Amino acid sequence: MTNHAALMKEIETLPPFCLGEVIDFVAWIKQRKLTSVSKSQFPGTANETRTSRVSPPATMLMSEASLAKDWNTQEEDKAWATCY
Repeated sequence: MTNHAALMKEIETLPPFCLGEVIDFVAWIKQRKLTSVSKSQFPGTANETRTSRVSPPATMLMSEASLAKDWNTQEEDKAWATCY
């Protein structure tokens, strides 16, 4: 079984509420591990180099104030209280 097939099999067995976390993790891997890696090393991609213009921590800090409007509410606190 290939890594791709094994990964897809594992993802298919996850409950739907876990899929967002998988997507976030894949995005993290792409940002951290593939930045400045030549796309030509991967089949089916253009012959370009990926570079990051803004570091992930900087992006996180820039968006914090905007997201706080939605996140810092009693409704959100109640929703997340069951996750701990």
